[in-house]
Amino acid sequence: MARPLPDLSRLRPAGGKHSTKRDRILSIFLEQEGHSSADDLCDLARRQDAGIGRATVYRTLQWMVEAGIARKVDFGDGRSRFEPSYRHPRHFHLICTICHQSSEFLSSDVEALVEEIAAARDFAASQTLVQIHGVCEACRTGRTGKGAGAIDGATTELVFARDALRIAIATERSGLAFYTRAAHLTRDPRGRSVFRKLAAEEREHLATLEARYRGLTAQDPQLESRPTFLFFKGAASGLFAEGAKQLRAGVDDQQALLIGIKCERGSHTFFKRYGERFEDSEGKQIFLEFAAEERAHLDLLIGEYRALRERQAPPVSRRHRPRRAATRPAKSGR
Repeated sequence: MARPLPDLSRLRPAGGKHSTKRDRILSIFLEQEGHSSADDLCDLARRQDAGIGRATVYRTLQWMVEAGIARKVDFGDGRSRFEPSYRHPRHFHLICTICHQSSEFLSSDVEALVEEIAAARDFAASQTLVQIHGVCEACRTGRTGKGAGAIDGATTELVFARDALRIAIATERSGLAFYTRAAHLTRDPRGRSVFRKLAAEEREHLATLEARYRGLTAQDPQLESRPTFLFFKGAASGLFAEGAKQLRAGVDDQQALLIGIKCERGSHTFFKRYGERFEDSEGKQIFLEFAAEERAHLDLLIGEYRALRERQAPPVSRRHRPRRAATRPAKSGR
C-alpha cells in the first residue's frame, strides 16, 4: 500500500529557499516503507540524480527530523535509521539485539504514563521514544511464532487498521449487549423504545464493522496472525462491559440511562482522543467515525434522561403551592 505523498511545498521550512534536490530526497524518503539508513537513502537518490551528494542527504534528513517529517531510531547495530512520521501513527519499538529486527506497537497505557510524568514535572514533551531491547521469539527458539517478524511500512498501516476495527467491534458488541439488556429491564415505554433503537443501531453498525474487517483481512492472508499493534487494555473487551455488569446488579430506569450516558461519554472521549492523535490513516478514520457515532448516541440518551425526569416528577398540587400574602386594608386614622 503506497503512502500518499504530501504537498512538498507545505513541508518546506518557513522562509526556506526552494531546493529541487531536497524535494527529490524528501519524495524518495516518503515513498519508502519501514526504516531507511542515510546510506540507503543516498543510494536511492543517486539512482535518480547522480549529482545528489551524501552531505545533501544528511542535511535533508536532519531537517526532516527537526521538522517532524521523520523520526530517527537506533536498533543497536551501529547505524541510525529513519522512518516517516508523516501520515504514520506514533508508535514504539521492540528491538531484537541478535537479528536487529524491530516490531512496532502503540500503547495507550504507555502514553498515559508518559503524559502523567510530564504533567507532574510541568514538562512540555515534544517527542516520545520508547524502545524495548531483547531477543525475539525467532532468535530465541529458532522457530517463527505469532510474535515474530517485523511490522512496519504498509504492514503497520494494515495492522493498525485491523486493531482499530477489533477495538471498535468489541465496543459495538458490548454496546449491543448493554442496550439489549437495558431494553428488557426498563419499564418506561419511551425509555424502552430508546434502548431498543440503540440496540438496533449497534447491531447494524456491528455488521458493517465485521464486513469491513473481512475486507481488510482479505488484503493480507497473514494479517490475522501478525502481532498486535494497538495495546488498549481498557477497550479490548468493549467499553460497555462494565456498564452491563451494573445492569445485572439491578437498577431503575433513570439509573440505566445514567449508566448508558457514562458509557457513551467514555467511549466518545476515548475514540476522539486517540483518533485525533493518530496521523492520517484508515485507523484514524475508524476511530473518528466511531467517535461521531458515540456522540450521537450520547446526545440521544441525555435528552431521554431529561425527559424521563420531567415525566416522573410529581405534579405540584394546589395545596402545596405557595400562598400569596393577603393584602390587608390600611387602618384609617382618626
